[in-house]
Amino acid sequence: MTDSKKTEEDGSRQHLSPFPKSRLAPSFELVDLAKEIAKADDMLSMQTNGKLTLLAEQIRGLQEEARKILQQAKINLELHKAECAFSKKVGQVYHLYLKRDGRKIFSLLSPSEWGARCPYTFEGSYRLESDMSWTDVTETHE
Repeated sequence: MTDSKKTEEDGSRQHLSPFPKSRLAPSFELVDLAKEIAKADDMLSMQTNGKLTLLAEQIRGLQEEARKILQQAKINLELHKAECAFSKKVGQVYHLYLKRDGRKIFSLLSPSEWGARCPYTFEGSYRLESDMSWTDVTETHE
C-alpha cells in the first residue's frame, strides 16, 4: 500500500471514529465524552416524554369522544323504545312524554298544543334524523 493511499484511508476513517487516531489529534477527555452522552440522554428523554405526553392527551380525547358516542347511542336506543301509535318519519319532530306508570310515549302534540289538559309529564322534543338518530330540539318546540 502506498503512503498516499494509507494516509487517505486513515484520514477518511479518522473522522468516523469517536477517538483520536493520531498523537497529533486534539486530546480526548473522558469527561467530555460523558458530558456528550448526558446531553444526548437529556435530549432523548425530553423528546420521548413530549411524544408520550402528546399521545396520552390524544388517548384521553379519544376516550372522551368514545364516551360521548356511547352515551348518545344509549339515548337514541331509549328513544326508539318509547311507545308510539304512529309511523315515525325522518325529519319530523316528536314530543316525548312520561306516563304515570313510568312508560315513555311519543306524541305529535307539543306541550303548548296540549295546554292544561296534558295527561303526561313532558320530557323533551326530538327530531328523527335520516341516520335514525335523534336530535334534541326541546328549546325550539316547548
